Amino acid sequence: MRHITTVLSILLFTTSVVEAQERPRPRALAAEWQSLFNGTDLSGWKKVGQEKWEVVDGAIFGQGITEEYGYLVTEKSYRDFHLSLQFKCEADGNSGVYIHTEFKGDTPEIIAGRQVEIDRTLNHHTGGIYGDGKGWVAWPSPQFETVIRPYEWNDMLIEVEGNHYVVHLNGIQVLDFTYPSPGSEEGPIALQLHSGGQGKMRFKNLFVRDLSAR
Repeated sequence: MRHITTVLSILLFTTSVVEAQERPRPRALAAEWQSLFNGTDLSGWKKVGQEKWEVVDGAIFGQGITEEYGYLVTEKSYRDFHLSLQFKCEADGNSGVYIHTEFKGDTPEIIAGRQVEIDRTLNHHTGGIYGDGKGWVAWPSPQFETVIRPYEWNDMLIEVEGNHYVVHLNGIQVLDFTYPSPGSEEGPIALQLHSGGQGKMRFKNLFVRDLSAR
């Protein structure tokens, strides 16, 4: 009986050690949410391109006034992060949230990075991934194409951990995608305005949880 008890004790201890080794570390829980926008001015951001960005009624208001694309870019770069924000489309030109972005000098030409799509026109894949010179990389299943509120405020949560991207729109997970070959793995976050003067977007309540911070 003593021998059996000893064997069982060893097995239980070994199982506990293995489970502890395999249990994922709660890295995300150690990072705090930080505000990216103070609701008053564009501190912490810089403009790329000639489009108009200003703060109106506590929100970032972007207006396309030229034929080019325009961006509002964080001064800080991010690798692994969660980003929470609200957006409202006020024109049919598409927009998006770029991640791991790199521009060609001071021009709005993007040479690395990809966007999480925002477009109030139905079936234009809001929440999908576009960029890296490849066009569409992934987009939501058809049943999620109507989750966007075309003329109201929308909630978006973007989770970027390594090459794994998860996008939630208005409380619904619309994309869960592992990207086999991202063109870049670190860079600023950028809000986009569509070219041709069609861009007209509002953003507010922007918060980031930097998972790469030590």
